[in-house]
Amino acid sequence: MTSDVSTPHPDRPEWQWHLGVVGFVVAWWLVYQQLVPFAEWLVALLPVERASHTGEALAFFFYDVPKVMMLLTLIVFAMGVVRSFFSPEKTRAVLSGRREGIGNVLASGLGVLTPFCSCSAVPLFIGFVSAGVPLGVTFSFLIAAPMVNEVALVLLFGLVGWKVALTYLGFGLAIAVVAGLIIGKLRLEGWLQDWVRDIHSGANVPEMLEGEQLTMSDRYRLGIEAVREVFAKVWIWIIAGIGMGALIHDYVPEDLMARIMGADAWWSVPAAVVMGIPMYTNAAGVIPIIEALLGKGAAIGTVLAFMMSVIALSLPEMIILHQVLKLRLIAVFIGTVASGILAVGFLFNLIF
Repeated sequence: MTSDVSTPHPDRPEWQWHLGVVGFVVAWWLVYQQLVPFAEWLVALLPVERASHTGEALAFFFYDVPKVMMLLTLIVFAMGVVRSFFSPEKTRAVLSGRREGIGNVLASGLGVLTPFCSCSAVPLFIGFVSAGVPLGVTFSFLIAAPMVNEVALVLLFGLVGWKVALTYLGFGLAIAVVAGLIIGKLRLEGWLQDWVRDIHSGANVPEMLEGEQLTMSDRYRLGIEAVREVFAKVWIWIIAGIGMGALIHDYVPEDLMARIMGADAWWSVPAAVVMGIPMYTNAAGVIPIIEALLGKGAAIGTVLAFMMSVIALSLPEMIILHQVLKLRLIAVFIGTVASGILAVGFLFNLIF
C-alpha cells in the first residue's frame, strides 16, 4: 500500500468526498436488499427447474458471491478509514494483555449478533486483522459469527425447547471465547500469509498514520486502497469457495446420517463432525436438516455437533481463509474448534 496519501490532495473539496461516501453507502444498502430477487431472476433465465438441486445450487451461488463481495468491500473500506486514526500498535495495546479475555468475550458477542454464515464472516475477520486487532480476538468472532446466531436460537427453541437452545448458546460462546484465547496465547501471527502479516503489523504503512496530517479525503483514499489491495488477493478464492459450497449445498444423505447419528457408539459424534465439514450452509439453512435428523431418531448431541461443524468449519470457508492464513494456522483453527464441538456433542448426549 502506498503512503503518499499524507500529502494533501486539492483535486476536489472535502464535502464532495463526504457526499460520495454517503451516496456509496446508500447505494450499497439498496443493492444489498435486492440480492435475493437478483439471484432468483438469474436462475429464472436459465433452463433449469428452480426446485431442483441444480436450481438451488445456482440460486445459492448467485446470491452468496455478490453478498460476500459487497460485505468485503464495505468492511475493508471502513476498516481502512478507521485504522488511519489508530496505529496497529495502539489497537493491540487496547485489546491485548489483561484486556484480551474481555476482547474475546466482546468479539464472540458481536459474532452472535451478526447474522453471517462462515464465508460472510471472513470479510469482517480480514478487517479486524488489518486493523491490528489481536489474532485470538479475531478468531473468537470468526468462530461465534456462524456457529451461534439469533436465527438458530429461535428455531432451536421452537424445535427442542429453551433448555437446549440456551445450552447451545452457552457452549457455542464458550467454544468461541476459549478457542480464541488459546490461539491468542500461542502467538501465531507469523502463520498469517505474508501480505496479511504486513497489514497487521503496519510494516507497509509507516507515515500515513500521522493523524494530524491526514484530511478525511486522505482517509477515504486509504479505505479505497485497502479494498483494492485485499480484493486483488482474495476475490478469486471467494468465488472458488462459494462455488464449492454451491456444488454441495442442499445435498445431505439424511437416511445415512440418521443411522450414524443415532448410534450409541462413541464414534458417532466425531463421525458427525467429519461429515459436516465438507458441507456448507448457514445456521438457518441447516435447521430443517436438523429437524429431519431428530425426527429419524438421531441423538441431540450428535446432531448439534454436526450442525456446528457444518456452519463453523465449512470447506468453502477454509478455501477462502487459505488466502489469509497459512495451512498451519488453518490446521490449528480446525483442531481447536473441532475439539470444542466434540466436547459439546458428548456433553449434550450425556445431559439430554
